[in-house]
Amino acid sequence: MKAVVMAGGEGTRLRPMTSSMPKPLLPVANRPIMEHVLRLLKRHGLNETVVTVQFLASLVKNYFGDGEELGMELSYANEEKPLGTAGSVKNAEEALKDDAFLVISGDALTDFDLTDLIRFHKEKGALVTVCLTRVPNPLEFGITIVDEEGKVERFLEKPTWGQVFSDTVNTGIYVMEPEVFDYVEADVPVDWSGDVFPQLMKEGKPIFGYIAEGYWEDVGTHESYVKAQADVLEGKVDVELDGFEISPGVWVAEGAEVHPDAVLRGPLYIGDYAKVEAGAEIREHSVIGSNVVVKSGAFLHKAVVHDNVYVGQHSNLRGCVVGKNTDIMRAARIEDGAVIGDECLIGEESIVQGNVRVYPFKTIEAGAFVNTSVIWESRGQAHLFGARGVSGILNVEITPELAVRLAGAYATTLKKGSTVTTARDHSRGARALKRAVISALQASAIDVRDLENVPLPVARQQTARGSAGGIMIRTSPGVPDSVDIMFFDGQGADLSQGSQRKLDRVFARQEYRRAFPGEIGDLHFPASVFDSYTGSLLRNVDTTGIAESGLKVVVDASNGSAGLVLPSLLGKLGVDSLTVNPGLNEARPTETGDQRRSGLVRLGEIVASSRAAFGVRFDPVGERLSLVDEKGRIIEDDRALLVLLDLVAAERRSGRVALPVTTTRIAEQVAAYHGTQVEWTTTSPDDLTRVGRDESTIFGGDGKGGFIVPEFSSVFDGTAAFVRLIGLVARTQLTLSQIDARIPRAHVLKRDLATPWAVKGLVMRRVVEAAGDRFVDTTDGVRVVEKDGRWVMVLPDPSEAVTHLWAEGPDDASAQALLDEWAAVVDSAGR
Repeated sequence: MKAVVMAGGEGTRLRPMTSSMPKPLLPVANRPIMEHVLRLLKRHGLNETVVTVQFLASLVKNYFGDGEELGMELSYANEEKPLGTAGSVKNAEEALKDDAFLVISGDALTDFDLTDLIRFHKEKGALVTVCLTRVPNPLEFGITIVDEEGKVERFLEKPTWGQVFSDTVNTGIYVMEPEVFDYVEADVPVDWSGDVFPQLMKEGKPIFGYIAEGYWEDVGTHESYVKAQADVLEGKVDVELDGFEISPGVWVAEGAEVHPDAVLRGPLYIGDYAKVEAGAEIREHSVIGSNVVVKSGAFLHKAVVHDNVYVGQHSNLRGCVVGKNTDIMRAARIEDGAVIGDECLIGEESIVQGNVRVYPFKTIEAGAFVNTSVIWESRGQAHLFGARGVSGILNVEITPELAVRLAGAYATTLKKGSTVTTARDHSRGARALKRAVISALQASAIDVRDLENVPLPVARQQTARGSAGGIMIRTSPGVPDSVDIMFFDGQGADLSQGSQRKLDRVFARQEYRRAFPGEIGDLHFPASVFDSYTGSLLRNVDTTGIAESGLKVVVDASNGSAGLVLPSLLGKLGVDSLTVNPGLNEARPTETGDQRRSGLVRLGEIVASSRAAFGVRFDPVGERLSLVDEKGRIIEDDRALLVLLDLVAAERRSGRVALPVTTTRIAEQVAAYHGTQVEWTTTSPDDLTRVGRDESTIFGGDGKGGFIVPEFSSVFDGTAAFVRLIGLVARTQLTLSQIDARIPRAHVLKRDLATPWAVKGLVMRRVVEAAGDRFVDTTDGVRVVEKDGRWVMVLPDPSEAVTHLWAEGPDDASAQALLDEWAAVVDSAGR
């Protein structure tokens, strides 16, 4: 006997899950509903099956193919338009006309004894046997009454409670003889219960009802979909589960990686090659799809998560469904009954309320509170670029595919035959992405100079030597699972805002240039990169007095690429030095704040015990520098900026200093004392670079360990700052602690507030209004200066739904009061 599986329905009640996926492919316990149906048919010897398809038919065909993987023979009958339950089977008449056949829905979960149903049909000599079952609530189904012989006496489709005369309902499973096709008109919509069966009963044809024992769930609503998952996990339905039951009710599929410190409370299912980190908690009735990543601190309870989903740290999912390829970022919360469609982005600390529907390809902003369904709206990230290039979680937000498109867009902004310099840090992720970038550049008629693993300042310097631009890929500072793709201009600096917008537009239009075969770009690897860099550095930065000073310094390379430059540089400087952590560590391409702090503490201990003049610690890519004085005490980054400013200004006695507007105004006092002046810039590194290129600029910095040494380069360079510092200390004959002690203490406090994108403009208008007659500086954001000199600055983040606030006062209490006052203004405007 053959079977017919009806798989053509749109499943409109299950949207948004069925917006981009046919209902039969919806996974139950990580396997499509229809696969459970096909496996049931096979268990009962129904190996030859016709599948009727209409909505998203190609997806069903592509998934199941000819059925070989299931050990079945599948063929397909395609409907050009919806033909109803009977019309769709009539469409497959040619394959069914020779013998009795079984009809079953491809989106109902059941374990009925089909063999006994077929036996009953044959014994009764029925033209049609309707498979029935008893349910507590028959309102959504066709109810049926049979006599003692099992003959159907009455049908009623989807009754009201006033019409309910039985709890025995039609399951949509039938055994039929081919003669039934005589009652179905071709190519018009026809239903079994509404059209064919009443006619057969009117003519007295033998229609019987078989009341089945076992499990049956019509997966037609979100509630029934979630219930079906729980029933499978509870063992209420006899279906096959892939994987191993590692403890009672806890099923883990092949290749899944579950940390021993993850909390699992079954029954639950974890799909193949999923990864559950330490500290994550997954509770009963949760189903985790294939290749899902559940980060530490995440909590899932009764959550159904489809394939390739990223569940961020400390996120909370309860009673919800999450579609495939969706990213749920840190501390997001999705409440009971909510459904997230495929390929969505749920931003950090956002909340999706219960029963909200988010349709596919939508973005929920960081910090957003969503209490209505998101159907038509779509807000992708307004700009590709964040604070330092294009950043995101490796293989979640930043994938090789994205890297190829970005590089193709960048190449399109350049002339054919131009040269682009590429570089990376020492992480495996950066190495893999750089290869994708190089391929895309070459395919867009761009020649590539690949530096491989070099410090970031070296990549910038080499880019400035004849390249049209550069691309550096590194691990995001302090975020080990994220990467930055940084784009440089022809001078090795970050792209200007205008160039970023141009790249944005090309990327958004997807108008990538492709080279003809004879135009494919060349790839070569320049030699003596480090010698070139150190030679240029020592020629341009004043090193007089270093060799005669007898200074001893301790240098911490942080197991990063900065250590690649140091051997030749320290030897040429002629300084007595001790280098720690010089080797590359692929497992740690960046460091967290705690790791950096503990590294500085250890550095301080070495400096103090070795009686060195000071210690420096590079970040892993050699861009930034942290200081320890001769007593082993850490000089915080904001203080280190003032110390270097004092040293440079005291020696030069004129010129300009480039500082972002968020820097303490004590910097103005230090600069003025030595006859120099401050040029205030925005917080954007490319603005600091712009001022750094001016001939009158003698120094620049951002208060976060980034220093500009204009005589060598207009960008942040930790190695150049180190060489400049050694020369300054050697010539001034003062210790770092003495210089630090003579600079007044600053009291600058910072706070970040979540602000939805839609109200950012309103927030800034309210801030200006609240400023009244006080002085307002709009160099970057809005800086409001009180009459007593205290100031507060409000700056909307360009890439996140966040507003940053800084406040400075004569003491911490005063600064805190000012910060609280203006935080209330921002908060009230954002509500």
